[in-house]
Amino acid sequence: MSTNPFEDEDGTYLALINDEGQYSLWPVFADVPPGWTVAHEEDTRKACVDFIEENWTDMRPKSLVEEMKKYEAKASVSDS
Repeated sequence: MSTNPFEDEDGTYLALINDEGQYSLWPVFADVPPGWTVAHEEDTRKACVDFIEENWTDMRPKSLVEEMKKYEAKASVSDS
């Protein structure tokens, strides 16, 4: 039996998301930490992990993606 609440196959979880578009598996008994919101309501561990895997397809933080797009746009203009 696991003592880690994040690995309890029989536990109930939430899938959280932060402003950077990063996801977290979170046990329902713990308060949602500041800066995070519920992206997938209370469900089985497997269902929450599946939700995260389906939706978190780019591991980069949103701010990095935006900066990279700006950089690529500038590079594209200077290449013209």
